[in-house]
Amino acid sequence: MPLDPQVEELLGELAALGFPALEDCTPQQARENLSSRISEFSETGDIAFVRDGLVPAEELPGGLPAIAYREYRPDDSPVLPALVYFHGGGWVLGDLDTHEGVCRALANAAGCVVFSVDYRLAPEHRYPAAADDCYGFTRWLAEHSEDKGVDAQRIAIGGDSAGGNLAAVVALMAKDAGLPAIRLQLLIYPVTDYCLDTPSYLENAEGYGLTREGMRWFWGHYLAREEEGAEAKASPIRAESLAGLPPAYVITAGFDPLRDEGDAYAAKLIEAGVPVELDRYEGMIHGFCIYLGRLDEAGVSVARMAAALRSSFGFEG
Repeated sequence: MPLDPQVEELLGELAALGFPALEDCTPQQARENLSSRISEFSETGDIAFVRDGLVPAEELPGGLPAIAYREYRPDDSPVLPALVYFHGGGWVLGDLDTHEGVCRALANAAGCVVFSVDYRLAPEHRYPAAADDCYGFTRWLAEHSEDKGVDAQRIAIGGDSAGGNLAAVVALMAKDAGLPAIRLQLLIYPVTDYCLDTPSYLENAEGYGLTREGMRWFWGHYLAREEEGAEAKASPIRAESLAGLPPAYVITAGFDPLRDEGDAYAAKLIEAGVPVELDRYEGMIHGFCIYLGRLDEAGVSVARMAAALRSSFGFEG
């Protein structure tokens, strides 16, 4: 299938902005460039309630620092299921603002609370700081669910790109620790392996937004030592066993360097007996889901993710 015409037009407009290649930027420059792109090319819809919060360090496990988050509630129901969302950006970029649109859209469409987690970024805080923060927040929410108006038996986790990596890692950490129980892992074009030589990496090395050298830049800022890439907290596909993990809904894109590792992780989950739905968007590029209001398939993907979440929460219809 060819590149979607809407994506082709978007790529042309993004190129016209004249931002330098990711590998030629400092982390701060790259963060500012991402914020500019999202504010110009993504739509943010209305939602009933939005609130920023902070989990104090003394309530978190393992000596973690305080973690900021943003809470999106679609209505005033006293108790709702929840999605804990980890934003993308290669563990280096992104924040609560860059993923505002997709979090609002998922909360509204799935009928759940969405908690967007402001985990620590690299290179200021290298691996495994982001994973530890994301697991720490998820565990905190499960333990404080009554106070937060959340059904502790209906918590899902999810994220896009590096956030998908973090969601997969949190699922592994939760399984190993015996808590919290997770209804669904929503893995949106996830990073699952420290390997830049799959066919999709070579086919889509440049020209489609995320590049092979860009991913090398991300990994270089995230890992303190290259050998850490072989660890399951960095590359969840290398975990000794995926058996017993929660069901997964996995999205991949045809023109994405990460396509093959997302597909491979879905296949390995299925092999381990985990229920999986794999949803491939053939004409799309990495990151397409955040371009709501600009790419039709972004809206389609949110609707399908919401349906998967609603099903996992036991909603009818």
